Amino acid sequence: MTTDALRSGFRSFMAGFPTGVAIITAVDADGTPRGMTCSSLCSVTLAPPTLLACLRTGSPTLAAVLRRGVFAVNLVHGEARATAELFASGAQDRFDRVRWRAGTGGPHLPDDAHAVADCAVRRAEPVGDHHVVFGEVLRIAEGDATDPLLYGMRRYARLPTEVAS
Repeated sequence: MTTDALRSGFRSFMAGFPTGVAIITAVDADGTPRGMTCSSLCSVTLAPPTLLACLRTGSPTLAAVLRRGVFAVNLVHGEARATAELFASGAQDRFDRVRWRAGTGGPHLPDDAHAVADCAVRRAEPVGDHHVVFGEVLRIAEGDATDPLLYGMRRYARLPTEVAS
Protein backbone atom coordinates (compact mmCIF):
# COMPACT_ATOMS: atom_id res chain seq x y z
CA MET A 1 0.00 0.00 0.00
CA THR A 2 1.42 3.41 -0.96
CA THR A 3 1.81 6.18 1.61
CA ASP A 4 -0.99 8.24 -0.01
CA ALA A 5 -3.33 5.25 -0.11
CA LEU A 6 -2.58 4.45 3.53
CA ARG A 7 -3.26 8.08 4.57
CA SER A 8 -6.53 8.10 2.64
CA GLY A 9 -7.56 4.76 4.11
CA PHE A 10 -6.66 5.90 7.62
CA ARG A 11 -8.69 9.10 7.19
CA SER A 12 -11.72 7.04 6.11
CA PHE A 13 -11.15 4.57 8.94
CA MET A 14 -11.12 7.33 11.57
CA ALA A 15 -14.15 9.05 9.99
CA GLY A 16 -16.07 5.93 10.97
CA PHE A 17 -15.34 6.62 14.65
CA PRO A 18 -17.68 9.46 15.68
CA THR A 19 -16.48 11.66 18.50
CA GLY A 20 -17.45 14.74 20.44
CA VAL A 21 -16.40 18.21 19.35
CA ALA A 22 -14.33 20.58 21.47
CA ILE A 23 -12.83 23.99 20.93
CA ILE A 24 -9.40 24.35 22.52
CA THR A 25 -8.64 27.92 23.57
CA ALA A 26 -5.65 29.77 25.00
CA VAL A 27 -4.33 33.31 25.25
CA ASP A 28 -1.10 34.28 23.53
CA ALA A 29 1.69 36.16 25.31
CA ASP A 30 0.38 39.47 23.92
CA GLY A 31 -3.16 38.77 25.18
CA THR A 32 -4.58 37.63 21.83
CA PRO A 33 -7.18 34.86 22.25
CA ARG A 34 -6.49 31.73 20.18
CA GLY A 35 -8.68 28.76 19.47
CA MET A 36 -9.29 25.79 17.22
CA THR A 37 -11.84 23.02 16.80
CA CYS A 38 -10.60 19.67 18.01
CA SER A 39 -12.14 16.21 17.81
CA SER A 40 -8.99 14.43 19.02
CA LEU A 41 -9.66 14.60 22.75
CA CYS A 42 -9.37 11.77 25.23
CA SER A 43 -9.56 11.11 28.95
CA VAL A 44 -6.25 9.78 30.28
CA THR A 45 -6.60 9.31 34.05
CA LEU A 46 -8.73 10.35 37.03
CA ALA A 47 -5.85 10.73 39.49
CA PRO A 48 -4.82 13.37 38.74
CA PRO A 49 -7.63 14.25 36.32
CA THR A 50 -5.83 14.42 32.97
CA LEU A 51 -6.90 14.58 29.35
CA LEU A 52 -5.07 14.76 26.07
CA ALA A 53 -5.73 16.85 23.00
CA CYS A 54 -4.03 16.55 19.63
CA LEU A 55 -3.29 19.96 18.10
CA ARG A 56 -1.84 20.73 14.68
CA THR A 57 1.85 21.61 14.78
CA GLY A 58 2.32 25.17 13.59
CA SER A 59 -1.09 26.40 14.75
CA PRO A 60 -1.18 29.67 16.71
CA THR A 61 -3.38 27.90 19.27
CA LEU A 62 -0.75 25.24 19.95
CA ALA A 63 1.93 27.94 20.19
CA ALA A 64 -0.15 29.83 22.80
CA VAL A 65 -0.87 26.63 24.75
CA LEU A 66 2.80 25.73 24.93
CA ARG A 67 3.95 29.29 25.66
CA ARG A 68 1.47 29.96 28.47
CA GLY A 69 1.27 26.41 29.84
CA VAL A 70 -2.52 26.50 30.24
CA PHE A 71 -5.56 26.03 28.00
CA ALA A 72 -9.32 25.55 28.09
CA VAL A 73 -11.36 22.74 26.57
CA ASN A 74 -14.83 23.93 25.56
CA LEU A 75 -17.13 20.94 24.93
CA VAL A 76 -19.48 22.10 22.18
CA HIS A 77 -23.23 21.52 22.40
CA GLY A 78 -25.46 20.38 19.56
CA GLU A 79 -26.69 23.88 18.66
CA ALA A 80 -23.17 25.26 18.16
CA ARG A 81 -22.24 23.71 14.83
CA ALA A 82 -21.63 27.14 13.27
CA THR A 83 -19.12 27.97 16.00
CA ALA A 84 -17.34 24.62 15.55
CA GLU A 85 -17.08 25.33 11.83
CA LEU A 86 -15.88 28.90 12.49
CA PHE A 87 -13.06 27.70 14.75
CA ALA A 88 -12.12 25.01 12.21
CA SER A 89 -11.97 27.60 9.41
CA GLY A 90 -8.93 29.56 10.49
CA ALA A 91 -10.86 32.86 10.30
CA GLN A 92 -8.76 35.53 12.01
CA ASP A 93 -11.82 37.28 13.49
CA ARG A 94 -13.37 34.21 15.15
CA PHE A 95 -13.29 35.74 18.65
CA ASP A 96 -15.02 38.86 17.31
CA ARG A 97 -17.89 36.68 16.08
CA VAL A 98 -18.68 34.76 19.30
CA ARG A 99 -19.28 35.72 22.89
CA TRP A 100 -16.44 34.68 25.16
CA ARG A 101 -15.05 35.43 28.57
CA ALA A 102 -11.67 34.96 30.19
CA GLY A 103 -11.08 31.70 32.05
CA THR A 104 -8.20 30.31 34.08
CA GLY A 105 -6.88 28.25 31.16
CA GLY A 106 -8.18 30.22 28.20
CA PRO A 107 -11.32 31.78 26.79
CA HIS A 108 -14.64 30.15 27.71
CA LEU A 109 -17.41 30.10 25.09
CA PRO A 110 -20.56 30.29 27.28
CA ASP A 111 -23.07 30.34 24.40
CA ASP A 112 -21.51 27.37 22.63
CA ALA A 113 -20.08 25.04 25.29
CA HIS A 114 -22.06 22.80 27.62
CA ALA A 115 -18.95 22.36 29.80
CA VAL A 116 -15.44 23.81 30.01
CA ALA A 117 -12.29 22.41 31.60
CA ASP A 118 -9.35 24.66 32.44
CA CYS A 119 -6.12 22.70 32.15
CA ALA A 120 -2.40 23.02 32.87
CA VAL A 121 0.02 21.52 30.37
CA ARG A 122 1.85 18.62 31.98
CA ARG A 123 3.52 17.25 28.86
CA ALA A 124 3.55 17.75 25.09
CA GLU A 125 4.90 15.31 22.54
CA PRO A 126 5.31 15.91 18.80
CA VAL A 127 3.80 13.08 16.75
CA GLY A 128 3.85 13.52 12.97
CA ASP A 129 2.15 16.79 12.04
CA HIS A 130 0.51 17.22 15.47
CA HIS A 131 1.44 17.59 19.12
CA VAL A 132 -0.20 15.47 21.80
CA VAL A 133 -0.79 17.82 24.72
CA PHE A 134 -1.50 16.31 28.14
CA GLY A 135 -3.48 18.66 30.35
CA GLU A 136 -4.19 18.28 34.04
CA VAL A 137 -7.71 19.53 34.72
CA LEU A 138 -7.66 22.37 37.25
CA ARG A 139 -11.29 23.46 37.12
CA ILE A 140 -14.53 22.43 35.45
CA ALA A 141 -17.44 24.75 34.66
CA GLU A 142 -20.65 23.06 33.58
CA GLY A 143 -23.47 24.86 31.82
CA ASP A 144 -26.97 23.69 31.10
CA ALA A 145 -27.27 20.00 30.36
CA THR A 146 -27.67 19.67 26.61
CA ASP A 147 -26.82 17.29 23.81
CA PRO A 148 -23.19 17.41 22.67
CA LEU A 149 -22.17 18.06 19.09
CA LEU A 150 -20.66 14.99 17.41
CA TYR A 151 -18.42 14.63 14.38
CA GLY A 152 -18.05 11.54 12.21
CA MET A 153 -18.22 10.48 8.56
CA ARG A 154 -17.00 14.04 7.79
CA ARG A 155 -20.18 15.66 9.12
CA TYR A 156 -21.62 17.08 12.32
CA ALA A 157 -24.63 15.63 14.14
CA ARG A 158 -26.39 15.85 17.47
CA LEU A 159 -26.46 12.96 19.88
CA PRO A 160 -29.80 11.17 19.48
CA THR A 161 -32.06 11.81 22.49
CA GLU A 162 -33.12 8.17 22.60
CA VAL A 163 -31.10 5.11 21.83
CA ALA A 164 -32.86 1.87 20.97
CA SER A 165 -32.22 -0.89 23.49
